[in-house]
Amino acid sequence: MTTSRARAALLILPLTLGLAACSGAADGSETTGSGGPIAVTASDTACEVARTEAPAGTVEFAVTNSGTKVNEFYVYAEGDRIMGEVENIGPGLSRTFHVELAEPGTYQTACKPGMVGDGIRADFTVTGSSAAAKSDDEKLTAATTDYQRYVSSQADEFLEETTEFVGLVKAGKVEEAKALYPTARSYWERIEPVAESFGDLDPKIDGREDVVEEGMEFTGYHRLEKDLWETGLRSDSGAIADRLLADVTELVAKAKAVELNPLQLANGSKALLDEIATGKITGEEERYSHTDLWDFEANFEGSKAAIQALRPFLREADPDLVATIDSRGTALGDLLETHRDGDGFVLYTELTPADVKKLTEALDAFAEPVATVAGAVAKG
Repeated sequence: MTTSRARAALLILPLTLGLAACSGAADGSETTGSGGPIAVTASDTACEVARTEAPAGTVEFAVTNSGTKVNEFYVYAEGDRIMGEVENIGPGLSRTFHVELAEPGTYQTACKPGMVGDGIRADFTVTGSSAAAKSDDEKLTAATTDYQRYVSSQADEFLEETTEFVGLVKAGKVEEAKALYPTARSYWERIEPVAESFGDLDPKIDGREDVVEEGMEFTGYHRLEKDLWETGLRSDSGAIADRLLADVTELVAKAKAVELNPLQLANGSKALLDEIATGKITGEEERYSHTDLWDFEANFEGSKAAIQALRPFLREADPDLVATIDSRGTALGDLLETHRDGDGFVLYTELTPADVKKLTEALDAFAEPVATVAGAVAKG
């Protein structure tokens, strides 16, 4: 969850591998016009975007963190819908990413020093007329269709599992609710980049207690996690559960209706690995239940699902990249399996520092080739 990470910024084990830059568009022209990538300098107190205007189409940003805090960079459409994001930019590091802004109009850019709050925002104007599809490649079109089906199926399961979870909470069946909790959340974690893109539904459903510092009420899955594992069910737990179900119902309807593009698949695959790095590998996400490895696996599965949808295109565009992703993905999956316990995993608190280090190194290794997928797609 990208909205509240004050503690994660202190605990973070950053992925230090940047996204590979690539400025080629589908028609061979520069993705952001003759000026090339748009430089962004993100510090602890400022977000300097070199150009605040670009023609409709694929836009490339090159983000450098000149501050002392881990930073993020977002591009928002109306209603705070996330069009593109790059997370986990450590001090002194740079990351480059592509985002499809096909419709002219006013967007917003935002840097989030410390990965908290609404960010340091500014308007960004997309000019010209609506851009055609980024690529006519049939494999990329099929990839988007396949992945949208995946999102739809995961969203349906998320709603079904959440409905059951809410029923257990309201019935006071604590142990049954605890058992279902990590399984129900797995469906959210697999499609988290899509699920996070709809304004404040993300913090309502998945916000940790830190959201209170940002002026929001602490609700959703993590509030109920605290009730179940730490405080015991409270007088308003049933009402919180009802709100969770209403928010998830709204989220699922939006997720099933969203129209994606190939770059969102590529960026989403990397974003899921950033989610692991900033919240799961640190034990930050599930601070009461310590079921972080369930989330780790689900983010990993979601990342692989996006790559799988893009596989026919990538095999043709860069077969060596596919081979590297497969081999490193297998290594990460095998390592994660060593921490399996029955149908789930050991609690995060049972991991040793050596275990965390090995998982981090394997995650870094897998994230490196995945980070280049967006560049390959932008050329397509």
